[in-house]
Amino acid sequence: MALNVEDGAVTVPPSTYDAGDITVLEGLEPVRTRPGMYVGSTGPSGLHHLVWEVVDNAVDEAMAGYCTRIEVTLLADGGCRVVDDGRGIPVGPHPQYPDRSAAELVLTTLHAGGKFGGAGYKVSGGLHGVGVSVVNALSRRLVLEIDRDGRHHRIEFVDGGRQLGPLEVTGPAPGGRTGTTVSFWPDPTVFEEVEFRSQTIAERLQIMAFLNRGLEIRFTDERAGRDATSVVHRYDGGIVDYVRHLNSSKEALFRRVCSYTQSDADQEVEVALQWNTGFHESIHSFANGIATIEGGMHEEGFKKALTNVVNRYARAKGSLKEKDENLQGEDIREGLTAIVSVRLREPQFEGQTKGKLGNTSIRSLVDKATNEKVAQWLDENPREANQIVQKALVAARARVAARAARDLTRRKSALGGAGLPGKLVDCSSRDPRDSEIFIVEGNSAGGSAKEARNPRTQAILPIRGKILNVERARVDKMLKNAEIQALIAAIGGGLADEFDLEKIRYHKVIVLADADVDGSHIRTLLLTFFFRQMKPLVEGGFVYVAQPPLYSTLVGKEKLYLKDDSAKAAFLAEHPQHKHDFNRLKGLGEMDFSELRDTTMDPGRRSLLQVNVEQAALADEVCSVLMGDDVEQRRFFIQRNAKDVRFLDI
Repeated sequence: MALNVEDGAVTVPPSTYDAGDITVLEGLEPVRTRPGMYVGSTGPSGLHHLVWEVVDNAVDEAMAGYCTRIEVTLLADGGCRVVDDGRGIPVGPHPQYPDRSAAELVLTTLHAGGKFGGAGYKVSGGLHGVGVSVVNALSRRLVLEIDRDGRHHRIEFVDGGRQLGPLEVTGPAPGGRTGTTVSFWPDPTVFEEVEFRSQTIAERLQIMAFLNRGLEIRFTDERAGRDATSVVHRYDGGIVDYVRHLNSSKEALFRRVCSYTQSDADQEVEVALQWNTGFHESIHSFANGIATIEGGMHEEGFKKALTNVVNRYARAKGSLKEKDENLQGEDIREGLTAIVSVRLREPQFEGQTKGKLGNTSIRSLVDKATNEKVAQWLDENPREANQIVQKALVAARARVAARAARDLTRRKSALGGAGLPGKLVDCSSRDPRDSEIFIVEGNSAGGSAKEARNPRTQAILPIRGKILNVERARVDKMLKNAEIQALIAAIGGGLADEFDLEKIRYHKVIVLADADVDGSHIRTLLLTFFFRQMKPLVEGGFVYVAQPPLYSTLVGKEKLYLKDDSAKAAFLAEHPQHKHDFNRLKGLGEMDFSELRDTTMDPGRRSLLQVNVEQAALADEVCSVLMGDDVEQRRFFIQRNAKDVRFLDI
């Protein structure tokens, strides 16, 4: 809009907004224009979302009973190939578009697919119908191959969906097979990076195999420097094997896994559960193979019924007397690992992310199944049932003790200044959106951070040494720890089930520790605490890890800081003639305030790692492995993952 100045006055010309200003995006153009609307982001999560969309289609074939094997391969040239042995996408002309094959429509038209009606799929995860067409839109090249009716069909697209020719028959189907093969190469002009992370894909595929009993999923990474050996996941026990896997890093309360299924006309539920000797509940729910990280009606029905059935059993056996209060759900679920997987014809998800299931009918089915099947299992396994009840009774006593400690902590954390921890150096801003808190290990480092901060928006909370490992402590013991009390009071959102994001005092909670082994341990302890006791803080993307540099060197007259050994090696590879020494920084406490400000705290120059949770079950497993008692499993995890860590600059 142009402004005119006449006689010192500003006048606005008449609006020219008319029909010609309306832009119509056709075909796959909307995806290219707003990729984040369809895959979440143009960062690593959006890149991997392309893989999930293609694999989900293959899994839908498996859930329909037509696919027994899926192969996912990361190609040497940066592409990804997904092969299934399902029925193959239909290749005949579409009734509405007789000049085009159904396969072409699926690849080039949003909301075209076999999941909006008819008999193609009874249940499906990809219910929005935009999956493989979105992959096509965001790829520089995509090749679709279909084996069907004894013939091999092929079609190729480039530059975000431009079709190079019609669907063609290139010969007979090899070995008479049926199925679909999708090979695609992400578009580097769309995504910030186009290198797939092997571990991310392998972990997701393993979960899919757990959720689909008997389905074989094979993963191979053919890229240079990778082990091209295929990893095969197949679990004939399904979610029972999944529960055992999640509890393998913990001490099971007993060996048996309780499992049951129930179905009616258009929906079915499958549940597996087992208790461990730990103190955290791990309930993971899925609908049509999709993780419902925010829960929903199926999870609600399970929790309510489990609470009722265990209380009934405890009273029937005399563990709870007439005058005793009922056990609460949190008492019964202490140490519980459970998978609640439902399949239904018309799931009602909240939003495109499908994070929460809203069907009330599935709540009734899960409630009914849990009340009947768990009651029967408790009667048939009296020794295990007694262990469950006794563990819940101990948890109830700890809950009562923790209530007093929590009330004391809540009173101390009353906002207004007087209740904040004395060692907190607060910022002057009272707007959480502008405010951030650095949790700094050590008084000397805290002193440097205090000098380096922006006092208007940056708060400093020094903590002493390594906080309590909350993975091995009940909440009553945890709340007696002075460092944890200070954390709870400073952040202000409360704890556990009572945690309220609306009450947090900072929208960036930043862990600032040395770039060495001890610093890594401190970070892991703090992140475990946040995940176990303030999970919405992590899920909402409010937790960050600062990345202080490990080295400095001179480039000309400028001092350059390098984060770690990998950054140093990369720098030397790019500057082989570099002659200056590399100074190893001794730690936060040894850095003067200007160095700390310039490298780690200044929003214009720092590098932060944002912590998020894409798969709650994986995060739960990682916390248990890293902070649990199994040393050998922890060593194996670190060795396997040490070379595959990625950082996100913010």
